[in-house]
Amino acid sequence: MTQIEPEETRGDWERALVQRACNGDVRAFERLYREHVGRVYGLCLRMTRDPSVAEDCTQETFFNAWKALAGFETRSSLATWLHRIAVNIALTKRRKATAVIESSSSEDDDEAIESDWTLETPLEVNEIEAAIERLPDGARDVLVLHAIYGYSHIEAGQMLGVAEGTCKAQLHRARSLLRKKLGVEVR
Repeated sequence: MTQIEPEETRGDWERALVQRACNGDVRAFERLYREHVGRVYGLCLRMTRDPSVAEDCTQETFFNAWKALAGFETRSSLATWLHRIAVNIALTKRRKATAVIESSSSEDDDEAIESDWTLETPLEVNEIEAAIERLPDGARDVLVLHAIYGYSHIEAGQMLGVAEGTCKAQLHRARSLLRKKLGVEVR
């Protein structure tokens, strides 16, 4: 008797839930929602920097996923597909907010990054999160997708609609700004 690997079981389980949800099983979709909502919300929060906007993006992500689930192809994981939807929604909301609020300029972002604060104690998670939050949008987006969520430069670039080289340059910029901001070596 062959033993099934846990990852295969998880993938099979998820594919079965997707199939049931495609056939209209709301409970199967609820299960998928519970499985993925935390990471989708985390991604939206890091991209939008606003908990209420992140909640809206998360809700819209799953609403759009439910409508488009029949078109989901298993070439990528469900998580990757959901993250792609979430990134598109977060970027759209951010563009709309930027268009509405013309008073906030890129100079404000640069001032936030270059303000003086040094850490006298070892870095805490909250301090790192705050430093990431202050990164310019493009650099933060790439750092979140590549370094935190583990997507390749190609995948992150596709999600953000930028070239692989731009993705690499933005990651380098993010690391450099974090290094300067935190006063530590960021790899």
